[in-house]
Amino acid sequence: MNSPKGKQRNRLKRSVRSTSAARAGRLGFEAYLRGVLENDRGVLARAITLVESRRGDDRRMAEDLVEAILPHRGESLRVGVTGVPGVGKSTLIENLGLDLIEQGRRVAVAAVDPSSSLSGGSILADKTRMQKLSSSENAFIRPSPNRGSLGGVGSRTREIIALFEASGYDTILVETVGVGQSETLVAGMVDFFLVLLLPGAGDELQGIKRGITELADLIAVNKADGENQAAAELARQEYERALRILQPHSPQDAWRTDVVCCSALGNRGLDAIWRRIEEFRHVAQESGAFADKRRQQQLEWMWFLVEDSLKQAMRSRPGSAALIARLEGAVLNGSLSPNRASKKLLGSLGLGS
Repeated sequence: MNSPKGKQRNRLKRSVRSTSAARAGRLGFEAYLRGVLENDRGVLARAITLVESRRGDDRRMAEDLVEAILPHRGESLRVGVTGVPGVGKSTLIENLGLDLIEQGRRVAVAAVDPSSSLSGGSILADKTRMQKLSSSENAFIRPSPNRGSLGGVGSRTREIIALFEASGYDTILVETVGVGQSETLVAGMVDFFLVLLLPGAGDELQGIKRGITELADLIAVNKADGENQAAAELARQEYERALRILQPHSPQDAWRTDVVCCSALGNRGLDAIWRRIEEFRHVAQESGAFADKRRQQQLEWMWFLVEDSLKQAMRSRPGSAALIARLEGAVLNGSLSPNRASKKLLGSLGLGS
């Protein structure tokens, strides 16, 4: 039987372990699940941290959590917002989000910050740039590092969107880094893809790249205010003329990409943008394209997870670190081709041809 001092030491140890767990932000599975479904903002934040974690035990719990919340996702509209740094994405999202909240909607923002390719660190400043929106009880903003993922999105953005929807947010805004990488990944996560452009940024047709126009559901020339209004209208006309010669990306040709001017800072033209988004949803739902796209996104998610799991399996397999280092060295010194090196890596998992 423990002495009083022994019992006291045990209580102290349990208290320390509990405090350490709380500081680490880890909860039990049921606490995560209940908190997300009940829209406990603190638990939702911890759940997002869990799905972003690279720890093996966290990944396993995160997978179970996402699987459990999938049947509880409500109806939502997912909008991707992209554009070069400085185009005004954060300002547009904040003012648009505030307008939507006034209309009775609940808004969640997945704001992806670029990570350093050297240190892996990121600024994560979007929450400070959207102070008014972040203070609303009906909004939730989560900045996340992209950790080098292509398309300006984080590797766990899909899971974060699912958590938002399970917590009852009906409007999901995904702000991308806008670094000019494969924006296909962004479009593969959202229902509507909004591209922001700047007026007077050199040759206006430079911005009309085939890939972007095939993905964009709406192009908005931002900062159309003050002395920029004439330049913004000229840019809009140039983009519009260019779009006329390109085919819309909708399989049913039911939607044609439009070009509008707006001022996110002056809160002008944002209502027109949202009307176009609502029109798109109606057209896409009527044609069946909306549901088809959601199903295709589920398939893309599956293959992303397959690829991610293969990479993790390679790195975690006993002896893989030494094998990878050896193959990388051989590729660097030219004694082994990338093709043969990749086959050897896959062969270590029994997948080589």
